[in-house]
This record gives sequence, C-alpha cells and structure tokens, in this order.
Amino acid sequence: MLQSAELFADWREALPDARLLGRGDMRIFGFSIYSAQFWSPRLIAGQPPGADVPFALELTYRRAVSRDDLVEASIKEIRRLSPNTLTSELLNRWEWEMQQAFVDVREGDRITGVYKPGEGARFYVGEKLQHVVKDAAFAKAFFAIWLDPRTRNPELRAQLLGAEKP
Repeated sequence: MLQSAELFADWREALPDARLLGRGDMRIFGFSIYSAQFWSPRLIAGQPPGADVPFALELTYRRAVSRDDLVEASIKEIRRLSPNTLTSELLNRWEWEMQQAFVDVREGDRITGVYKPGEGARFYVGEKLQHVVKDAAFAKAFFAIWLDPRTRNPELRAQLLGAEKP
C-alpha cells in the first residue's frame, strides 16, 4: 500500500525540506535544451554535495528530445567520467534502468531526478514517480554528469551549486 502511495507523490515528498540552491540553462550552439534547478535540504552555495546529502535535479525541457537520445547522451557522459570502472554488463543494466526512468519529452515537460544517499535514485516525470533505481553507484555516476568538476558544462554546474562563477 505504501509503495502505491509513492507512485502518486511528487519528488518534494521525498525531500520535504528541500530548497532551491541554484538554476541554469543547458544550451548547445545557442539553443536552449533545458532549464535546470537544483534542490536540497542541506547544501552550502558553491559547494558540491557530499555523498550523504540528498538532492533533486529538476530539468524542464525547452525542446523535444527522444527517450533514446536522453539515454544515449547519459550513457556517453557516464562512460566519459568513469572510463575504467564500468563493465559492459553494468552499462547495459544502467541503460535499461534509464529506459524505464525517461520518456520522450516535448517542450515544457519536466523530469526530476532525486538522489537518495545509499539507496539510489528516483525519477519523476511531471508529478508522477516514473521509476526507482536501487543502485547507489548508478545514482552517483548519473548525477556526476552535472555535478562532477569534469562536467562538460562547468558554467551550468556552478549555477546549479549557487556559485558566482565556475
């Protein structure tokens, strides 16, 4: 019964004390892909979260993107950031998890990922819980796409973390 209640709760139920730390836009060749907001109950502006700090990353898409493109881009970045520690079997499993978590998005659609320390990640499409990934290593690798110092977009990272400049 509890699990069915979670299906109808939005991400804020998972992080009831979360507050907005930062926001920014992901642009490629000048085109806005999505706007991002970073929420957490325990963060200090400009500091990356520790492994024990829960947070939510909310992406509102500014254009249509297929689920397959979202998954492919995520796998590519996870592989780039962790090249020596990932097996093909593990990447295949993570790809399957993301296929369950993501949907084809249109302009205005929102996907929110919630990092739960030691548990994994929850993904919400709009207000609905779409998928839970019970894999802490996946959660760390996935959110590193935005939060790792080696991210492809250090300016967006700095904005999300509430820092002045990257």
